[in-house]
Amino acid sequence: MDPQAITTCPRRSGEDKIIEITGMHKWFGDLHVLNDVNMSVFKGERIVICGPSGSGKSTLIRCINRLEEHQQGTICVDGIELTGNLKNIEKIREEVGMVFQHFNLFPHLTIIENLSLGPIWVRKKPKKEAEEMAMYYLDKVHIAEQAHKYPGQLSGGQQQRVAIARSLCMKPKVMLFDEPTSALDPEMVKEVLDVMINLAEEGMTMIVVSHEMGFAKSVAHRVIFMDFGQLVEENTPHEFFTNPQHERTKLFLSQILH
Repeated sequence: MDPQAITTCPRRSGEDKIIEITGMHKWFGDLHVLNDVNMSVFKGERIVICGPSGSGKSTLIRCINRLEEHQQGTICVDGIELTGNLKNIEKIREEVGMVFQHFNLFPHLTIIENLSLGPIWVRKKPKKEAEEMAMYYLDKVHIAEQAHKYPGQLSGGQQQRVAIARSLCMKPKVMLFDEPTSALDPEMVKEVLDVMINLAEEGMTMIVVSHEMGFAKSVAHRVIFMDFGQLVEENTPHEFFTNPQHERTKLFLSQILH
């Protein structure tokens, strides 16, 4: 067997799970940051993960596209197991878009160059086609007029919308958002959340680490609360906010909901 062949996960007939995490653990040295995480995500599902700082939220979603390496358990994305196999990692990263807290745009490239880079190098698209796709998604996030500017010429909210458009150019099957509004001034938060709401309405599978509870209430199918590296509680938004079951969840909600 080819050691570099893509490793697939067993799938049941009719299975529409796109992410399956089973018994997953992650350590940073002696620090056990993710402890026996089990989680399924279905196609088209929108999940918001919340919890106190240091609870493992960002580490969890970074493990889903191997920005962090888990040490135990399995992660399967669209039928492919995430292992140390580079072919597996590359294949999964093609299908999983990631939007970071601090945009991560290339400052020396124009906005349209930032967006077309991935499709040209990873998807092997011709430059003209990649740029047409970039303009389509820039228009989708209401920022097409900024195409030939550099990131430093844009506001934080505009840069984050560019980052979302950049991920969409890869036509991902899943979008991961790591606290996408936490670095923004309050007046810029809404413009980013509006773009994310539009994505949700179009059926994009989304996992969002966020404390934007209004967004969770209006958009999420499920809200997950994490603490000390564990999934403490998950439920529909209505039940999560009106009838939390765990004392740690109740305390957290009492501190962030005013």
